[in-house]
Amino acid sequence: MSVSFDTRVSERGLFDALIDARSTYGAKKPILEDQERNPLSYTDLIRAAFALGRKIAGMTSPGERVGIMLPASSGAVVTFFALHAFGRIPTMMNFTAGIRNIKAACELAGVKRVLTSHRFIEQGKLHDIIDALEPITTITYLEDVRQTIGLADKVFAAAAGSFPRRFRAPTKPSDPGVILFTSGSFGAPRGVVLSQANLIANVEQIAAHIPLDPSWVMFNPLPTFHCFGLTGGVLLPLLKGMKAFEYPSPLHVKQIPPLIKDTGAAILFATDTFLNQYARNSEPDELSGLKFIVCGAEKVREETHNLIRDRFGDVPVLEGYGATEASPVIAVNKPTDNRRGTVGGLLPGVETRLEPVEGIPGGKLYVRGPNIMSGYLNADGVMEEPPGGWHDTGDVVEISHDGWIKILGRVKRFAKIGGEMVSLTAAEDIAIAVWPESRHAVIAIPDPKKGERLVLVTDRRGAETGPLLAHAKTIGAPELAVAKKVIKVTEIPVLGTGKTDYVAIMRMVEAEGGRAS
Repeated sequence: MSVSFDTRVSERGLFDALIDARSTYGAKKPILEDQERNPLSYTDLIRAAFALGRKIAGMTSPGERVGIMLPASSGAVVTFFALHAFGRIPTMMNFTAGIRNIKAACELAGVKRVLTSHRFIEQGKLHDIIDALEPITTITYLEDVRQTIGLADKVFAAAAGSFPRRFRAPTKPSDPGVILFTSGSFGAPRGVVLSQANLIANVEQIAAHIPLDPSWVMFNPLPTFHCFGLTGGVLLPLLKGMKAFEYPSPLHVKQIPPLIKDTGAAILFATDTFLNQYARNSEPDELSGLKFIVCGAEKVREETHNLIRDRFGDVPVLEGYGATEASPVIAVNKPTDNRRGTVGGLLPGVETRLEPVEGIPGGKLYVRGPNIMSGYLNADGVMEEPPGGWHDTGDVVEISHDGWIKILGRVKRFAKIGGEMVSLTAAEDIAIAVWPESRHAVIAIPDPKKGERLVLVTDRRGAETGPLLAHAKTIGAPELAVAKKVIKVTEIPVLGTGKTDYVAIMRMVEAEGGRAS
């Protein structure tokens, strides 16, 4: 099924889209701010991008893939557009991915230079990453670059700020807009090339799906190396006239709620894990001013929905669904039509098809549209395009007659037990229903008799299988969907994006399997 969408909105480059937004919403409109509380207008942002970009251009080549390793901040946004102003390709480095994955990302993308900051490396204690990257890349610190910006650079930036189309490097909408790396929830990350048209299209699709007010402030604590944080937390507000407030870490659960109130934020981007923690550490008036909250990257628990409702009143939590390969948003609920248990309605312009998966209801979801990636990076330097423009999400879903999606699980997240296909997501849901205030993850391990068996990893201290079996019986779930083995841990590991880290959990099960209850 598909919904009509005007693809002409993406027939321009990203820097031109920023220039157009300045014309639409006003050159002096404050549009970007971070914890330093020094707001930038459209013109400030464009001038800063030209000043910094001119210096970076002197160290790099046109079309070069340049690494950005920075937290969500005004500096990260300026650096992103600085590269675009001079025809370089931002390559966003996930500094939480571990040294092996970060080095692999640089080698895969051919990154010869990584832009970062002394302050960030010091505060994040990331010196080991720098030590690992220095043999294969040049590390450039933005504080050092800014010290070299002189009068001539400022005069250039002022002129370029007044006539940006004359000074910016010409690019095509089909040119790369960013290189990102998938989360690695289930294995090694992959390099994803999103075109400038992909990113702009996704912004326009979101804005066509949910009405947005340019007077709103969008609070983004999610990292810009994650597509949700980049498109939703940076490009969407900047191109649609809303002020973007960038915060460097979603982990600061005590500092974020009062700042949401202080900034007058209307929209918060988060994941279920982080939102639940913000709600528990927030005063009643600190989140109640939000128009709505958008959650992605992981399932929103009923307990989180109820917690927000009970503490902060009518603040809808809109669960959405996406993939890095889709720039990233594929579907999202609406403030006026918020259906719990779904990930929302398909964005306009997204085509879908379902392929049957033996033994599993619904079907595996394939998507196609103007927001679907140019392709994956291959080690040989050749880009692997999605066949026929279709991206295989790997998710098993049901789609309602009006385009609302319910996720049943990932194809990889099903186990075959005694010849029956069992959803690991459904097994997690049983644990969530029994112990809603705890975190749970279910994986499958080989079993010599039944093929596979389920293991529940949980931070619930008194967890045991009895209550799980009892709940499964009351809801009519098969006994096969209940984990018979429980491993208790102090904390469920998550990735920097907030997603459950199933690779780490599998290692925990392998290491602690003998101590399970």
